[in-house]
Amino acid sequence: MRWSRGLVAVASALALLVGCGTAPSSPGALASATEAGPTPFAAPSATPSEQVAERVTVRVAALSGPTTIGLVGLMREADAGTGRQDYEVTTYGTPDEVVPLLVKGEVDVALLPANLAAVVHQQTRTDDGPAVQAVAVNTLGVLSVLEHGTAVASLSDLRGRTVYSTGKGASPQYVLEHLLRQSGLTPGTDVTVEYRSEATEVAALLAATPGAVGVLPQPYATGVVAGHADVRVAIDLTQAWTDLGNTSRLVTGVTVVRTAFAAEHPQALADFLADDEESVAFVNDSPAQAAELVVAAGIVQAAPVAQAAIPACHVVHLTGDELRPALEGYLSVLHAAQPKSVGGAMPGDDFYLDVG
Repeated sequence: MRWSRGLVAVASALALLVGCGTAPSSPGALASATEAGPTPFAAPSATPSEQVAERVTVRVAALSGPTTIGLVGLMREADAGTGRQDYEVTTYGTPDEVVPLLVKGEVDVALLPANLAAVVHQQTRTDDGPAVQAVAVNTLGVLSVLEHGTAVASLSDLRGRTVYSTGKGASPQYVLEHLLRQSGLTPGTDVTVEYRSEATEVAALLAATPGAVGVLPQPYATGVVAGHADVRVAIDLTQAWTDLGNTSRLVTGVTVVRTAFAAEHPQALADFLADDEESVAFVNDSPAQAAELVVAAGIVQAAPVAQAAIPACHVVHLTGDELRPALEGYLSVLHAAQPKSVGGAMPGDDFYLDVG
């Protein structure tokens, strides 16, 4: 399709940091994880009409990071063949691997950074309507302020400090600067923010430098705290966003669907969202079991780190009437900082799909 070249070029630059991960993971990767212990949720019982209905294969592209943590229960059900529909879930290391598949129709559902979801929607929309729409928020903010010390308790405590961060020219920068301004601080005047290209650089500075302050995404933040007794999470930026009176939510991940697939297979999409909602509940209610699946999916290397990181990843399932209020205000903050970060303009009504 004519859109794919430009979208590949912007996918990496506009995406939020979504955590660690490397090679794609094919279906079946979770089959051996947590075989001992109770099944997270039972296969749904079918009514007579459902028993004769043809099952649909839903092709799902996910990212090897926090946006996929809430999906691991569904991935296990997909491996077992016990989902409401047949799911082919593949994880990828970067968004620019996913976007071309989505716009060419080789993927039906994708889990993307929130701002990239808006970009894809804008750049694939035609006079006939949208080609890609948002159906759920799957992850709230995953950024935290860490300190090698005990002096920082709120963003206002960063006055006169240097903060190390990643994400210059992308969502992490816009979010941090927005919250600093809301806290009465002027970036570059009251607070110095030094950007590093890799989260590992910020982690190394925090570990080695008493008094250092840095901003890291999950699961890096939890990994650093677990490995260095003097480093702690000083501020959860998702909580700070709410505490500072923002009416929307701080969002990391959005689930999008091809509009054509939604129109052709509305029940399959509704079933996917129902299974996803159960998966999110399982992850939040049973983090120890979910952590094993997170490791099997290649999102985090160690189960204890995954288990500790799950609460800080703010895994959610926001659809319908909850979707737009959660997402729109966040995108407006990014648009005010850099319109290109959301595709040049705020997405309109047809960005949001209410499956009902």
